[in-house]
Amino acid sequence: MDVQGLTVQRSKIDVLVGLFVAAGLLAAVFLALKVGNLAGFDTEGGYRLEARFDNIGGLKARAPVKSAGVVVGRVESIALDRETYEARVLLQIFPEHRFSKDTIASILTSGLLGEQYVSLEAGGDSAYLASGDRIAKTQSAMILEKLIGQFLFSKASEPNAGGSK
Repeated sequence: MDVQGLTVQRSKIDVLVGLFVAAGLLAAVFLALKVGNLAGFDTEGGYRLEARFDNIGGLKARAPVKSAGVVVGRVESIALDRETYEARVLLQIFPEHRFSKDTIASILTSGLLGEQYVSLEAGGDSAYLASGDRIAKTQSAMILEKLIGQFLFSKASEPNAGGSK
């Protein structure tokens, strides 16, 4: 085989390696978007609801909105109300899902240390929420540090049960 034939074969291998590396980079970008909840986030269609919470914990924009474990929307934005000092959370709900006016919005965590999401529990009202409506009943996030602090404080304030007779 001559030098020119080796050069052509080497160039073909270089192109194949380059394509393989490019495919790997595209896969890494796709996975990063999926993990960051950026892929498939559609702001068109559906309707917006507002919910206000005293504390949102680690809830972030683009977090899922779930009902019965099924993703029914995404958190569009989070802002602090300057008058009431409540967190104002805008939810983008997919158009095929409707919720009654007495729906309860809660901030929950997937697993022990997983991501936080908004859970919607539909009530029994026959009237439905429309775009721009506010969910009246909300339950803020449970903050692990607060729970531990309350537990320790309650244990410290109990009288010594196992001491003297």
